[in-house]
Amino acid sequence: MKLLTILFATFILALIGTKLYQGDWNFLFSGNLGMAVFIIFTGFAHFKFQKGMAMMIPDFIPAKMFLVYFTGIIEIAAGIGLMIPSIREITAILLIIFLVLVFLANINSSQKKVNLFKGDYSGPGMNYLYKERLPMQIILIAWTWYFGIYLH
Repeated sequence: MKLLTILFATFILALIGTKLYQGDWNFLFSGNLGMAVFIIFTGFAHFKFQKGMAMMIPDFIPAKMFLVYFTGIIEIAAGIGLMIPSIREITAILLIIFLVLVFLANINSSQKKVNLFKGDYSGPGMNYLYKERLPMQIILIAWTWYFGIYLH
């Protein structure tokens, strides 16, 4: 849940910034900027923690390192797409689908007790999945829907 700090802090700072500089609270911009910064940050993590990320992918799926890098690029592109009004809605729809699919890798990694940062099997396991990752995934999906689709 620590990662959500990036989302919320960016959102709050953007809201304050829009109020100060535009004279009004811009929830649409601030919400999408929060998610954009969050998802770009996690996209870059695919390049720093590639070994742990590859361990998250189920064993039957080939080309794990390619998928790690490719999904990192997808996340960075999604962050950019959320900030472009003409493609924001389709980006949000695709990002929600992506977040659902990525959760499957989170289930696999929790079952195997993958430690993403160390790239070993010393992770927190299923307890993390239920108490942290699932609630975070629900927040991310709801946030993306609200700011990227509903308010759009």
